[in-house]
Amino acid sequence: MDKQGNPREYSSAYLRRTYREGKRVRNETVANLSALPEHVVDWIDAGLKGEQLVPAGSEFTIARSVPHGHGAAVAAMAHRLGLPALLGPSCRARDLVLALIISRVVRPTSKLATAAWWPDVTLGPDLDVAGATTDEIYAAMDWLLDHQDAIERKLAAKHLGPEVNPERMALFDLTSAWVTGRCCELAARGYSRDGKKGCEQIEYGILTDPAGRPVAVRVFEGNTADPVAFTKIIPVIRDAFGLDKLVLVGDRGMITSARIGALRELNDDPDTATDFGWITALRAPDIAKLAAEDGPLQMSLFDTQDMAEISHPDFPGERLIACRNPLLAAERTRKRDDLLAATEQLLAPIIARVAAGRLSGADAIGVAVGKVINKHKVGKHFHYRITDTSLAIQRRHDQIAAEAARDGIYVLRTNIDATELDPAGVVIGYKNLAKIERDFRIIKADDLDLRPIHHRLDDRVRAHVLTCMLACYLVWHLRKSLGANDIHRRTPTPAGQPSRPRATLSRCRRQGLQPTRRPGQPTAQLPRPARSPGHPHPQPDPLHRNRHRDPHARRPHRRSAPRLHAHRHPHPTDRRVVRHVNAEKQQIPSSAQNSHYLTTATSA
Repeated sequence: MDKQGNPREYSSAYLRRTYREGKRVRNETVANLSALPEHVVDWIDAGLKGEQLVPAGSEFTIARSVPHGHGAAVAAMAHRLGLPALLGPSCRARDLVLALIISRVVRPTSKLATAAWWPDVTLGPDLDVAGATTDEIYAAMDWLLDHQDAIERKLAAKHLGPEVNPERMALFDLTSAWVTGRCCELAARGYSRDGKKGCEQIEYGILTDPAGRPVAVRVFEGNTADPVAFTKIIPVIRDAFGLDKLVLVGDRGMITSARIGALRELNDDPDTATDFGWITALRAPDIAKLAAEDGPLQMSLFDTQDMAEISHPDFPGERLIACRNPLLAAERTRKRDDLLAATEQLLAPIIARVAAGRLSGADAIGVAVGKVINKHKVGKHFHYRITDTSLAIQRRHDQIAAEAARDGIYVLRTNIDATELDPAGVVIGYKNLAKIERDFRIIKADDLDLRPIHHRLDDRVRAHVLTCMLACYLVWHLRKSLGANDIHRRTPTPAGQPSRPRATLSRCRRQGLQPTRRPGQPTAQLPRPARSPGHPHPQPDPLHRNRHRDPHARRPHRRSAPRLHAHRHPHPTDRRVVRHVNAEKQQIPSSAQNSHYLTTATSA
């Protein structure tokens, strides 16, 4: 008992030997094992029983180890989303396409490199694609293109239907990707969104839901304009997806006045019975017209708020939402001043040459000025006068001031009634276009590496882009499950909210990993060897002399342990492990003669 009246239990372990002297059985304590750690005592106990102990790790030989975790995680998400059933019926081609999509997420590279990589990871044997040939991969891509309409129809019903998309809103935008080689049937020179000048390219447009989840993709020639791409996506939405009531969101270059006129005609046609809406933005000349002295867009609208709804006869049946962003206004002012200063720096050497007489003639001076004055797209803000012997350039301060007054102002146009979508909802719907831009970054640069495109046939290019779109669909859900909009640029946890717990080894117990040591848990130590009984100078226990043990941890074995040696005399010898609860009244079994046994004594 301790001072508080609680019972205490002390446990000791001894290694004892029994032997026979004539007709009497005697015992001897060989060693005191109480100072040893409990697992070492277990080893001695097991050894006395005749069990064969081997060093940890030596019982197995690792012949080969292949990566598994990253592919298994992406494959698990793909099956959770029902991606195999979405692709089509079970077949060899579907397994190859599924492996291509998962590989595009895990390790984006060419098809040849992907096929060579499959045998080196568990993804290849799991999907039975480790020995796939190039012809099989290309045949699988053709199979995927044949099922594109069915796949996109399922995605549209899942994410654009009225049940899951009550705002009945969809986003559409166009981008480009440069190609290699000179034989691609879709490659053409056009405006490069990648800034890759001098290369042929293709263009592709992606249709998403308001959250930026990709639903459909269409590939166009490299010189296709944004309005033309928008015109081609309308029949897909109406005929292929069966959606006749949808609000399409696009930027000012995509949904132009001409495209809006075509949508009006389509809605007014009794044969089509469609009800398409739109949300887009006005161009700079239209905003300047609204901001005229007699126009409805006056700066006093933003004295107390940054958003106002106006109307104008040039936009009948439409609502105009005017917004002002002070941060955007400051950024545009800074950028314009920098570009004006950079242009003046380019013009300064030309002015010096004319003044020194090294450059003369109105034509020659005009050619030199024309090469640099609009390099930074601010030539409209300069007024210049050229003669055969002089050059005078100055800023148009009135024009610059008028443009600066409109900095940070943008006007949205929509035909959606105010009872269905308030002005804030219109602004949010338009700003959702940033999510489709994020999808473009995922597809082209951050995760999937769609470019450069090495395929030659137009069907293979379309299948390649469709594969990347489905991989983007998978990445979108992976990012959502990880709780981050952008893995490469995480947003901090808001104040007052608990942070997401990080994965630790203790959470991976079922995967065969050892848990980390808990705080306060003693580390493993090597004790000093136990001293034999009768030592002339007894020493204290090197660990803790009276170590507390569970009284039920060491129960007597039900059967005797195997013998250490063969029979050497008529009387059978025995070797067993005997455990006693009370060390003072321990009894040696009659059969334990000439043997070694382990005794554990526990007293209260």
